[in-house]
Amino acid sequence: MNYIHSIEVNQLCQRVSDSSGVLDILSNVSFTVADGEAVAVTGSSGSGKSTLLGLLAGLDVPTSGQVKLLGHDLFTLDEEARAALRAAHVGFVFQSFQLLPNLTALENVMLPLELAGKPALEAARNMLERVGLKDRLHHYPKTLSGGEQQRVSLARAFVVQPRLLFADEPTGSLDTQNGRKIVDLMFALHREHQTTLMLVTHDVQLAALCQRELKLSAGQLQPN
Repeated sequence: MNYIHSIEVNQLCQRVSDSSGVLDILSNVSFTVADGEAVAVTGSSGSGKSTLLGLLAGLDVPTSGQVKLLGHDLFTLDEEARAALRAAHVGFVFQSFQLLPNLTALENVMLPLELAGKPALEAARNMLERVGLKDRLHHYPKTLSGGEQQRVSLARAFVVQPRLLFADEPTGSLDTQNGRKIVDLMFALHREHQTTLMLVTHDVQLAALCQRELKLSAGQLQPN
């Protein structure tokens, strides 16, 4: 499918109701992201950053509005079709690593390829070597440092050669030195694979590495 924009968002709203009334988490958010672009989503805690990322990935359904992902109108698809789209085209990196503790580094990276029915072993080995972990293939997450676990997470995200990478505070659990290494590696892989990068962060220096910044405040997109 040919497309200019990896992501198109139109009038996206997310509201929740509780005992105190209706809360607007996101309100009329609209933007586009070009294929291969790196975009930072910034804002204070509670501004709607992670909610927006979840909607862009089709992990949640909005109150109203539209998200087109790689030309697909996400919320005209059922949950199974959205999951298939993510499996084929989207990688994720989280603050908390999200590795399976009972699988080795190699097995964690092989998993998304195996689930897709694709050859996994060689590709996973090569990707772990690319992120500097060729001597840690058979280590379990609990025996790896935080920085090493996040490198496994990056390898798992990029091994499927995703068109899109969603990263939610990827350095939030790391010290400054390891955080810097992860940032350098993530942006190197983003350039090598020409992957569209959507990065949620509160780190001003990290946001500045992206080509563009989307600022959220109280669920609304702020003018630059």
